[in-house]
Amino acid sequence: MALDGRVLANIGVLTAVVESGSFARAAEALGITASGVSRAVGRLEAGVGVRLLDRTTRAVALTDEGRRLYEQINPLVAGIGEAIATAGGASAAVKGRLRVNVDAFFARLILAPHLARFLERHPDLTLDLATREQLGDLVSDGFDIAVRFGEPPSSSLVSRKLLDTRSVTVAAPSYLRKHGVPATPADLARHACIQMRSTMTGQLLEWNYRKKGRTTRVETSGPLHLTDGWTMLGACLGGAGIARFKASGVQDLIRQGKLVELLPDYIGDRYALYALYPSRHLPAAKVRAFIDFVSSILDDPAG
Repeated sequence: MALDGRVLANIGVLTAVVESGSFARAAEALGITASGVSRAVGRLEAGVGVRLLDRTTRAVALTDEGRRLYEQINPLVAGIGEAIATAGGASAAVKGRLRVNVDAFFARLILAPHLARFLERHPDLTLDLATREQLGDLVSDGFDIAVRFGEPPSSSLVSRKLLDTRSVTVAAPSYLRKHGVPATPADLARHACIQMRSTMTGQLLEWNYRKKGRTTRVETSGPLHLTDGWTMLGACLGGAGIARFKASGVQDLIRQGKLVELLPDYIGDRYALYALYPSRHLPAAKVRAFIDFVSSILDDPAG
């Protein structure tokens, strides 16, 4: 298929459909009719030789072939936009809509108190913040960036580590009065441990402890499996079992006596916070601005 202006225009239409999530919204954003959007996508599909979008009355989603194509062309389209902006002296302009995928624990505990400052700094930007239990597919879901705890999955996404923080093992005083206090990591096998699923992979997180250079993996179990950090915190405070949290998230509760830190002589797993985005080449200014802002929050939470 010859690469000419019409092909680029059709690719631009496909990008608008993916980012907006519907033909109607893409048409509104591009200033053309919905039927014009449909024809442009149809011409692109005919040229490529495969169906790129699955269309229903309620939703539009990329096919597997469409996802692979979009993952390859999206960095190029973004790069063209950035190159044009740079040539026009507007490479630092932060505007438009920024769709961000985060987990609820990070959003409420770290991000939410600072959002007003971010929006004041970038008045031409609309922030679409979605809290999701799982990472999902950033490309097909139309997200510009995700900020998540845990090791990123193997994928074409670009990952940038923003934070590495220690974990603590805790329980409510009511649970410890009833079931006793574990003295070593091995004792956890006899306790109800609240199991957390990774928001990156959906798998149950392992419990590892280190002391004097030796790492021990503990086979924990419990009747409660969760994907949401706030639900886990509420359950732990209510005496449902022993849990592990990022130290920064429960320090105040430990000082107040609402939670008790366990196994203080052992070093638990560390939690890494990553920014994930689809394009390695010239990420959009709005994506860079958000990453820089989150980094500044982590460096100085009170700032």
